[in-house]
Amino acid sequence: MQNRRHLFAFVGAFLLAVGTVLGQSAPAKPNIVFIMADDLGYTDLGCYGNPYIRTPHIDKLAKTGLRFTEAYSACPVCSPSRAAIMTGKHPARLHLTNFIAGDRKDPKSPLLPAPWTKYLPSSETTLAEVMQKNGYATGMVGKWHLGTADSTSPAAQGFAYDRMIAKNGLDYYNYSITSKGKTVFEDKGTKYLTDQLTDYAVEFIDQHQSQPFFLYLTYSAPHVMLVPRADKLKYYFDHYGKSGGKYDPNYAAMIESMDDGVGRVIDQLAKLNLLDNTIVVFTSDNGGLGLPELGQRPTTLEPLRAWKGHVYEGGIRVPLIFSWKGRISAQTETKNYITGTDFLPTFVDLLGISGQPASPDGRSFARVLKSPEQAVDRGPIFWHYPHFSNQEGRPAAAVRSGDFKLVELYETGKLELYNLKQDISEQKDLAAALPDKTKELAALLRNWRSEVKANMPQANPDFKKP
Repeated sequence: MQNRRHLFAFVGAFLLAVGTVLGQSAPAKPNIVFIMADDLGYTDLGCYGNPYIRTPHIDKLAKTGLRFTEAYSACPVCSPSRAAIMTGKHPARLHLTNFIAGDRKDPKSPLLPAPWTKYLPSSETTLAEVMQKNGYATGMVGKWHLGTADSTSPAAQGFAYDRMIAKNGLDYYNYSITSKGKTVFEDKGTKYLTDQLTDYAVEFIDQHQSQPFFLYLTYSAPHVMLVPRADKLKYYFDHYGKSGGKYDPNYAAMIESMDDGVGRVIDQLAKLNLLDNTIVVFTSDNGGLGLPELGQRPTTLEPLRAWKGHVYEGGIRVPLIFSWKGRISAQTETKNYITGTDFLPTFVDLLGISGQPASPDGRSFARVLKSPEQAVDRGPIFWHYPHFSNQEGRPAAAVRSGDFKLVELYETGKLELYNLKQDISEQKDLAAALPDKTKELAALLRNWRSEVKANMPQANPDFKKP
């Protein structure tokens, strides 16, 4: 409680100071620009150790702020992780546990995937609705992937300005953009999708520079298909040998184009003298791809185990950068772990919003932004993926508490235990060596599933033991 009072005093003093400088009678509310990549791996950025892919603008963003080394998505696939960010609720509580188009089965498995909800219900209160209620202009640009009906669209979920990828979201030169259900742009091979999304982001900032705004910019890059801009490719083909074959040149070029877009957004904020009063966030919706899909394998997640669609670290650990010029210390990093449900309560904390119901699954990490070196006990975080992914992930769950992480494989009931501090690659299963810790975390995971009424895999009536 004392830390929270200190936080509110810190934020209040800052807002009052900004209001005074601008000659306003009321404190200025900070803008929020939340930028999210699609299927960007933890190790795909220069500031996260990648020596091959050029990301100077995102790297600069990290230098001006705070880099998280142990940030997580709430699910190893996209729609559930996005729902968690929007609502502060775990996908298992929402029963939105797979990507919208996902329906894979394995006839040789003893399980069928869990029944699940293929949209974010309009009855849920979104982060955009919270911001809008508190005087913010709200804009969503890019990939939504939480429902296409009128009642589940961005416009119905709190975004007054929406430019949503509609037709052919995976084709970067053959797509359409809609706003409130109507097509506002259609490309036939002339305007690169990533650049078009950046144009809309800049347009939104221009149109709302005189009022506080919340921009949710969700690039489709570097999601497959791997379609780069031709002018970005030569460098990566020239340097392909130096990458050891780990990174596809097309994939790398797509990330560089996204990085250009981030640079344009930051430049526009600076041009309009908004950067000092804007919180900029960059992250990814889940881990990168580790297997070929619509082309060759895009990337590698080493030293993390597995990739998108798996509850191992490669599927759920994501890059996360917070930059707030003058308010978050530059060139800092934190080992405190957070997850996707934590964004909504964090923004509520930072903005001093009162009357907002507590997020049942999220925990504010505002204290971490102020004192990144101070250890904060976030409490356990959970993952529940009762499906078969298109990257060979199988029904599984996991819980992390402190340095320990337990993985439960739903098909066999097998439990695996890892000490992430000592074994980030999850290679040494400690379940047999530490039975008490295994039992403790298994009970924690089981009780949590009961509390959120998680949707579970079903028995496969056609399954025959070999």
